[in-house]
Amino acid sequence: MEQKKLQVKNLQISFRTQAGILKAVRNITFDLYTGETLAIVGESGSGKSVTSKAIIGILAGNSIIEGGEILYDGQDLLKIDEEHFHKIRGDKIAMIFQDPLSSLNPIMRVGKQLTEAMMLNGKARQKSARKEFGLHLKLLEQNLNAVNQDKAENKQLVETFNKFCLIATNLEKDYNEANAVAVGLKTELEELVFLLEKNQKVALVPALRNIRSKSKKAKHYYVVREEELIPIFDEITLTIGDKKRLADSVNVIALLKKLIEVLEVGINRECPNFFRLGFYKFKNPDFDETTFDSVKELDEMTLNYLNNQFMSNFVALGQKGVQNSRDVSIAKKKVLVVKLEQLKSYFLDNNELSLKDIKKMLKPVMKEVNDATDYLRVKKHSIEYSFGISIVHEVKRYFEGLKRNPINQRKYDKQKYKWDTLVNQGKSPTWKVVPPFLVDLELTKGNIIKIISDLIDRYYHDINSKTFDAREEMIILVDFFKEQASRLVYRVTPGIAKTRALALLKEVGIPEPAVRYKQYPFEFSGGMRQRIVIAIALSANPDILICDEPTTALDVTIQSQILELINKIKNERNISVIFITHDLGVVANMADHVAVMYAGKIVEYGTVEDIFYDPRHPYTWALLSSMPDLDTKEKLDAIPGTPPNLIYPPVGDAFAERNKYAMEIDFEKEPPLFQVSETHYAATWLLHPSAPKVEPPKIIIERINRMKKEAENYGK
Repeated sequence: MEQKKLQVKNLQISFRTQAGILKAVRNITFDLYTGETLAIVGESGSGKSVTSKAIIGILAGNSIIEGGEILYDGQDLLKIDEEHFHKIRGDKIAMIFQDPLSSLNPIMRVGKQLTEAMMLNGKARQKSARKEFGLHLKLLEQNLNAVNQDKAENKQLVETFNKFCLIATNLEKDYNEANAVAVGLKTELEELVFLLEKNQKVALVPALRNIRSKSKKAKHYYVVREEELIPIFDEITLTIGDKKRLADSVNVIALLKKLIEVLEVGINRECPNFFRLGFYKFKNPDFDETTFDSVKELDEMTLNYLNNQFMSNFVALGQKGVQNSRDVSIAKKKVLVVKLEQLKSYFLDNNELSLKDIKKMLKPVMKEVNDATDYLRVKKHSIEYSFGISIVHEVKRYFEGLKRNPINQRKYDKQKYKWDTLVNQGKSPTWKVVPPFLVDLELTKGNIIKIISDLIDRYYHDINSKTFDAREEMIILVDFFKEQASRLVYRVTPGIAKTRALALLKEVGIPEPAVRYKQYPFEFSGGMRQRIVIAIALSANPDILICDEPTTALDVTIQSQILELINKIKNERNISVIFITHDLGVVANMADHVAVMYAGKIVEYGTVEDIFYDPRHPYTWALLSSMPDLDTKEKLDAIPGTPPNLIYPPVGDAFAERNKYAMEIDFEKEPPLFQVSETHYAATWLLHPSAPKVEPPKIIIERINRMKKEAENYGK
């Protein structure tokens, strides 16, 4: 079964404008699966880019999130704070914008723009790892004290774990530093070889001295060994002191390539499990791991020692602490769920809400929600963490609306009366009547009830769950400690960042990356700039890549190359892609699923085959009819009119005014999403059982038949 990577549910987003409240996204829902491409298609102003910006958390300051959820990795992205979103944006979800020139800093070299984010994110991860490691270890000790009266034993266990983790992190740190130097030096050497092969002028003596100096810092038993460097050092020393050798570029290049080979072997050399080794050296400080010829044998020995001497007992006792943390949490949730039901009933049963009463009920409930959260558990549920901030925001919005709505309505009525009076007098006002900003009180109240309901559902799920395995959770916690300890000592050095950047430039198809690395954006063509933007987006190895019309500013030939590149990256990295475009022609070879958007709503959703071979919505027909191809001889159909003004959303089908197949009901009532098949849905009254049968335009039928025939011939 395919795994859902991202879920968007009932998303509603508006914007405050001088002309009124613009309903940009109106109750849309879709899922994104692992390794698939979802194309969101529609005209400008349909809400495509607003949806993508909401997913990545970069909506404009005048935006209003009216309702809905964006679920990623168990978290609602609409409810987490900026500190948590910072760990997701760029790292887990990255975005490629449509204009590469405006996405890049014109006065910063592209290499710097590629490495800057890597190094900043590396520092942020180190800081976060230190905090998370200390917090969870403290919580574990507190829960051990609750289940084991021998507090001295608990303290000794936790201190032992902490101390040997410190030794392990120092061992890993030494390895990481040597490996980082080797990686950076290899990149420098490759650049130097490139320059020499191109007959560029190079100051060889200082360069070779620098190489010799840096090579010493790469010395480590599990990276580059001293005996591997000595012959090369001797040869470098001879070359520095001999002008004939220096003048012989072939000899110098051969020497540098020899060192590159040594570094390559060192960088890829197998290293031991430092977590296991750290415990062994904690118990046996004089142990020399280099006496083991085989890393595999060393790992097996240290694993057995760790399990027998410490880990088995630590996990056995630790799982009791984990179980206690859960039991305490469940006990509190059982009591709290009754209060949450009462809080929910208050909002359901009362038409007139009292801010004083709500504050009185909400303050203790929010505190108890925090107390009932199982903070020791590694896998978090965002609804528990975001409950307080979410419900306070909605309550505040409700009562602000209750206070301001009548004032704003009176102001509007007064302006409208004045405007009508001038028109009745035969005058033409030079100003416009701005629609009132009115908070939808019913919607906001519904949002409050949903926040409470979601938490109640989460609590009942936890209370009734029979799948909790304390031992498994303890093992997950130990793995979490190991991961945080490794993050703590993994530093993205300038050398590592540069190596990654050059590899990314090569991956996205930029020739001579060593030269291009030092250039400015204006020295690249539009297509090359877009490749750099893609490389920056990929630098953190994200799960989801959002492409917001990445080919709009490019010519047709370059468009094709960028599309092929995005497809190649998706397949190689198994990432999920949201591809936003106004061009259905671009979608055909890119998408697995397609969502057609119009006036802030998804009007048709299906697989790419559903949309191209069996389109059902008149708007999809219109988009396909206006799409040029080589075989169509008839005049292409243009879509008449313009999209509706979403400050005044239409009552019925938003496309009705431009739809030559519109029926009376289209102007009176909004159509639901009718199911065409298990994968295909369309919001059009033409799919109602009582609707007249309407065939797609002739140009569409002919195109579908032609495409099917071509597909059959291609298959043969």
